[in-house]
Amino acid sequence: MPCIVGRVYRVNGPVVEVEGNRLLRMMDMVEVGSFHLVGEVVHLKGDHALVQVYEDTTSLRPGEPVYSENQPLSVELGPGLLGTIYDGIQRPLEFIYRKQGIAISRGIQAPALDRTRLWQFKPLAGTGQDLTPGSILGEVPETELVTHRVLVPPFVSGKLTWIAEPGEYRVEDTIAVLENTQGKFPVSLYQRWPVRKARPYRKKIEPDQPLLTGQRVIDTLFPLAKGGCVAVPGGFGTGKTVIQHQTAKWSDADIVVFVGCGERGNEMTDVLLNFPQLIDPRKNRPLMERTIFIANTSNMPVAAREASIYTAITLAEYYRDMGYHVALMADSTSRWAEALRELSGRLEEMPLEEGFPAYLPSRLAEFYERAGAVETLSGNFGSVSIIASVSPPGGDFSEPVTSHTKRFVRAFWALDRELANSRHYPSISWVESYSEYVEDIRNWYHEKIGPEWLSLRYTILELLQKEQRLMQIVKLVGPDVLPSSQRLVLETCTLFKNAFLQQNAYDPVDTWTSPRKQFLMLKAIVFFHQKAETAVKEGLSVSRIRQLPVYHQLLRMKTTYPENNLKEIEDLLKRIEGAFQREEF
Repeated sequence: MPCIVGRVYRVNGPVVEVEGNRLLRMMDMVEVGSFHLVGEVVHLKGDHALVQVYEDTTSLRPGEPVYSENQPLSVELGPGLLGTIYDGIQRPLEFIYRKQGIAISRGIQAPALDRTRLWQFKPLAGTGQDLTPGSILGEVPETELVTHRVLVPPFVSGKLTWIAEPGEYRVEDTIAVLENTQGKFPVSLYQRWPVRKARPYRKKIEPDQPLLTGQRVIDTLFPLAKGGCVAVPGGFGTGKTVIQHQTAKWSDADIVVFVGCGERGNEMTDVLLNFPQLIDPRKNRPLMERTIFIANTSNMPVAAREASIYTAITLAEYYRDMGYHVALMADSTSRWAEALRELSGRLEEMPLEEGFPAYLPSRLAEFYERAGAVETLSGNFGSVSIIASVSPPGGDFSEPVTSHTKRFVRAFWALDRELANSRHYPSISWVESYSEYVEDIRNWYHEKIGPEWLSLRYTILELLQKEQRLMQIVKLVGPDVLPSSQRLVLETCTLFKNAFLQQNAYDPVDTWTSPRKQFLMLKAIVFFHQKAETAVKEGLSVSRIRQLPVYHQLLRMKTTYPENNLKEIEDLLKRIEGAFQREEF
């Protein structure tokens, strides 16, 4: 039970000064006042401590007691996480709603994992085995899509002296006992872990597999590796949330952790209403069976945003330790940085550019470095990939959060307002975006898809760069003054943007594209350009090329040919060859 460790001395918004006890430690979790508001110690000086409180401090007054269990802010890790909606400090919102209704009172306590639910446990280890931290004791079918692997806690090792028989157990029930020179250690189905401490692993490995999203502009031009980090900056209405929804639904990650960090309430409500209705396209089961939600909206206490990011990454690391590939969607880190700015101001720290604290870059680095592909303590391989949106005011990518974020990520999906206004989605700019993971995953594409993938990608990117330079001339004097070869570049890029980069999330054929289909589509467009280039040199006009039936077939191929009929795209290459034979002109 928590004990009283001091009294409230001063209240400054979400920052509360506590006096009267020297037992508090940095980052200890405390409960403040008669409402037992959850907070965290962020500064110590003598017998005074500063606590950032993650709930509304209205009506809190000096003299009220402060309680502590002398442990850091931690989360519960075990079966029952998937399909649950939490707030920023891992309180289950649906459980609270059933208990209290729509108005959630301050200081409410609720276990993150259901203590009454029974789970079917199957032991995988045998008595007498010497187990190391992170070893797999058994498994629990958490959902139809995910098998939960019960792990030895990272700080425990020893000989397994007892393990439970197959059967149903609650999360608090002891299912194994380990013994070493320090004594016996009972192990249950769940464990606790401090959110600000990264979970250990055996070693970090170079990512060499792509996180496939089914979005052509991402997978082909700006791919993300499993274990990588990408920033998705864009102004209001450019489609940051849409990209994260599509990635959460269609990516080949095993687990999705979606954290709404300070987003508008209507956006988060839309996510929470729509996601339970989505079906996993691979297993035909509800997507919620492999998804965890952390909901923290802009009208919630600002300090809670700061905790929500760490709660999310800790849950992601837990499933990574089981050997799963996890995709963490953070929407958005700008709101999280605003929480840092608010707390820094309350703590009277020296501000830097635009009022952000001097430690903003180090906090960003601490978050992004917890991503990665690793060999786990049990010898499995898992990864945490971070897809973090950034909301720069006015779409200004030079502001502090965006500019510092670029230092710590290796992929950048810059959203373009002009593309979004023209209804071109995903509105990822092919001019400002980049990915440094291409060389890391090229072997995977060469082995699984085709050895031409990299050269085709470079060819189309070179054409897009040429188009960018030519458009400056076109804006001044118009396209008619350009020679036919340069007009062909413009025509090919227009074809590529409409037939390949633009994607309709509501079309059942176009919403997701396999790597194989992307490769064939790209190959067809590049092959068309090469044949057209030869024909133009022989005197064929660009307007005549645009009239060819095969041109319109290319334009419609993204919706015409479903995944079970890719042979038609291969045949399209033959039709392109025939279309440019001399006798057809």
